[in-house]
Amino acid sequence: MDKTQEALAAADEPVFEAHTPLTTQGTETQFQLIWRAFKAHRLAMVSLWVLIFLYAVAAFAEFLAPNDPLDVNARYTYAPPQEFRWFEHTEEDGWAFRPHVLGYDVEVDPVALRRTFVMDEETKYYVKFLPETWETKMWGFIPISRHLIGVEGRRDVLFLMGTDRLGRDLLSRLIYGARITLSIGLAGVGLSLVLGVIIGGISGYYGGIVDNLIQRVIEFIRSIPPIPLWMGFAAALPRDWSALQNYFAITLILSLIGWTELARVVRSRFLSLKSEDYVSAAKLDGAGDFRIIWRHMLPAFSSHIIATATLAIPGMILAETSLSFLGLGLQTPIISWGVLLQEAQNLRALADAPWLLIPGVFIVITILAMNFLGDGMRDAADPYGSNH
Repeated sequence: MDKTQEALAAADEPVFEAHTPLTTQGTETQFQLIWRAFKAHRLAMVSLWVLIFLYAVAAFAEFLAPNDPLDVNARYTYAPPQEFRWFEHTEEDGWAFRPHVLGYDVEVDPVALRRTFVMDEETKYYVKFLPETWETKMWGFIPISRHLIGVEGRRDVLFLMGTDRLGRDLLSRLIYGARITLSIGLAGVGLSLVLGVIIGGISGYYGGIVDNLIQRVIEFIRSIPPIPLWMGFAAALPRDWSALQNYFAITLILSLIGWTELARVVRSRFLSLKSEDYVSAAKLDGAGDFRIIWRHMLPAFSSHIIATATLAIPGMILAETSLSFLGLGLQTPIISWGVLLQEAQNLRALADAPWLLIPGVFIVITILAMNFLGDGMRDAADPYGSNH
């Protein structure tokens, strides 16, 4: 009997090994399936890394900014971007690795009778890594005086992207503005997500009079033109509020307007899911409404909600940019990409300083990256997609 059992065990072993890969593949979680499909979307993966880079820049703005974004330099108003050079050639050393920028020389245009900046080949400022330049506090509480790049002991000679009408460094302001613009998109969508899921879930789950009332409110909100609505909310903000209070107020305004689309998506999914067998089984088992919604219905399309929220972030960023550009949103001293674009409203200044449009380029890059990321997440979450 012992030999017979050993033979049977040996005969069963290859069959077990042949079926092991199939069993492993069949036990992939929903997240693993979505991630595998998402990685096949190359444009979405590139957009993901672009957004990771942008949010990392926003998170470490104090360390990455070479200058104080609020420093005013009257000598360098509308100074063009400096020419950055990695190597320097000297008669003694030949070519050597010495990162530096050229200084400015001021010339007067005899026709327009205005000053212009030209690069001075004789004046060089050597750029160092982790120099001591200006003091600030990382995230508001960690004192730092060393930054990623800068000119040791100087805070008024490095303008890699030029300056604005007050001589403020555009690169530093662009880095600081990324924190406000990108965070207001996340905060606004986060609040809209909560409102949309709760209100849309109630509308779709209970139906009847509740559903009709909520849908009429949504239709009323969506029928109001957004620009006059923003103007009305902006005019209602107290003038004595601080910049931080205005920031939270703008975020709240955008969220109160932006939840309606997500609420309709959640409502439609709840209407289709509440007739499913597993929802009926949960009701027969005595589960309460909150448990049915939270534990059974929401997980069924959570990936779709995430994709929809991702696609809503660009709308929030564009709304904040539009409000700030029109003078209805965030204002100085808060720095956002929309506030920076206010400098580009003056056509005369724009003709002399086209680099003031650089914040608009980063807005376009961010919006495209988020749209591509949302498309990739939506395709990956589709259970009928070809990648699953």
